[in-house]
Amino acid sequence: MLKMFLNFVQTHFQCRVKTVRSDSALEFDSDLCRDFFASKGIVHQATCVDRPQQNGLVERKHRHVLEIARALRFHARLPLMYWADCVQTAPYIINRLPTPVLNNKTPFEVLFGKKPSYAHLKIFGCLAFAYNPQRTTDKFEPRGVPCVFLGYSDTEKGYRLLSMLTQRCFVSRDMRFVEHVFPFQK
Repeated sequence: MLKMFLNFVQTHFQCRVKTVRSDSALEFDSDLCRDFFASKGIVHQATCVDRPQQNGLVERKHRHVLEIARALRFHARLPLMYWADCVQTAPYIINRLPTPVLNNKTPFEVLFGKKPSYAHLKIFGCLAFAYNPQRTTDKFEPRGVPCVFLGYSDTEKGYRLLSMLTQRCFVSRDMRFVEHVFPFQK
């Protein structure tokens, strides 16, 4: 993952990572990792064991992401099994919110040089009806599958949905949102 991230940063932002700081995790304490860092000219800094305050900025951001994720889950009353969807959606939202640290700009705006669009944002955990591709020519078949909105796809231009009929997640672009109804609130 680290190699993919470093390539992504170099390709998209024409920047080279100079330093990587970790929490003394064992995955960074290997000849393979040390050789990789050396080949790229990257300095690896490790914090002392059991001293998270040495990486305070990351720890605070981690707490912020978890607080937003918890708020998303509680508001939608999602079962705990969907915690990962909440954690994945939280940074997506955070990166589109203005922050005083960036002179009231959004992280998205600073990174990409343009203001983010808010038109596609939907209320997390709300009811959505996705287009039913299984529908036959029968006019009285349901046109939509009831779903729960679980966030935004990283790899496709669509929304992550949980089918209430099959309990399976999928990505779709064709749906209608009912943003005042939360299926798990019952």
